[in-house]
Amino acid sequence: MSVKTGAAGSILTRAVQYDKEKKYAESLICYQEGIQLLLDALRFVTEATNREKLRKKIGEYMDRAEVIKVIVEKLKEDGSYHEQIHIENNSTGYGYDHLFGRFMDDTVEEVEVEDPYIRTIHQIYNFLRFCELLVKKCTNIKKIVLVTGQEADNDTYQQNQKLQDLGVSLSGYGIKLVVKYSKTIHDREIRLDTGWIVKIGRGLDIYKASDSKYGIGYCDYDLRKCHETTVDIFHRQNTRNAK
Repeated sequence: MSVKTGAAGSILTRAVQYDKEKKYAESLICYQEGIQLLLDALRFVTEATNREKLRKKIGEYMDRAEVIKVIVEKLKEDGSYHEQIHIENNSTGYGYDHLFGRFMDDTVEEVEVEDPYIRTIHQIYNFLRFCELLVKKCTNIKKIVLVTGQEADNDTYQQNQKLQDLGVSLSGYGIKLVVKYSKTIHDREIRLDTGWIVKIGRGLDIYKASDSKYGIGYCDYDLRKCHETTVDIFHRQNTRNAK
């Protein structure tokens, strides 16, 4: 029980901090995770007084989580939801799942990615990692649209071939990959048909090269050092119906 309550305490501390910073979406996720851990721990508490104390604490967290849920829904309805994350140079802990995995669920059916630099090998690998996250979290996703720039003539074939290979792989999961090339694209934006919009200053290419292929952080982006950039998250109503 102590392990679960300890983990819950750490997560709920983050929830409260995010709450104070008005990062409501992140706060809500932490509250929900922390509450579930406390509910799991409650099953092993047999002493009546301790059990009642834990029930009361869980109730307080659940009440606050419900309030935050209402706040988030209201902000989404008003079109005024805005969350900003500033990533410092050389900082870690910013894998794609951490940044926007909380907005990916089984209600997402289509995702559009605009990023002019999905061209070189490491940039295509970044996009692959992003697609893997979609496959894991968005169980009903049917389509991914990528709008990107095209590599120089000598490397155009390689870029096309790698993205086609990814498309074939995604088709095995019932997902269609549509790749569009643009010579004028500049903005970097991810749009989910549930209304969530993520703007990243550097696009998906926020990670620095690993010191070694056998070094920590090479495979796990949470452990990879980042370039300095800013992530802005918005919500727009009726994204799916507007198509």
